[in-house]
Formats: sequence, structure tokens, C-alpha cells
Amino acid sequence: MASVKKILEQMRREAANVQFADLMKGCETYFGKPRQHGTSHAIFKTPWPGDPRVNIQNAKGRAKPYQVRQVLKAIQRIEELRNAD
Repeated sequence: MASVKKILEQMRREAANVQFADLMKGCETYFGKPRQHGTSHAIFKTPWPGDPRVNIQNAKGRAKPYQVRQVLKAIQRIEELRNAD
């Protein structure tokens, strides 16, 4: 499996061509273990109020492109929160 840095680069470059396992690895790195997993969906908790979750879905081994973009936005927000401290 690729490093998280390489996974993020690929996610930014081509959201439609991301393996679900790679997206899971990126999410676990930034958000911790999923609060729900075992079905086709994995739900991760995020540290901000409002809509405090990231939901990803396994689509035959691939990640859905719109969910990849949502994860990228959430990761960017987490990095902004970390840099603000």
C-alpha cells in the first residue's frame, strides 16, 4: 500500500481513480478509527461541530469520487485547525 502522502497526491490529482483501501488509510490517519465499519460504509468522526462526520463507501473496491473530494475538504480543514494552534 502506498504512503499517505502519495495517496493524498493521487486523490487531489484524480478523484475518480482511488482505491477504497487507500481512502480508508488516509481517513484513519487523519480521523482515527471509524466509528462504524463492516458494511459498505465507514463513518469517521471529525473534531468540529455541525456535520461532524465523514462517510465513505466501498463501491466494488473503489472510492466514490464525490466522497474523495469530501475527504480532501475535511483533511484540509483539519490541517487548518492544526496550524491555527
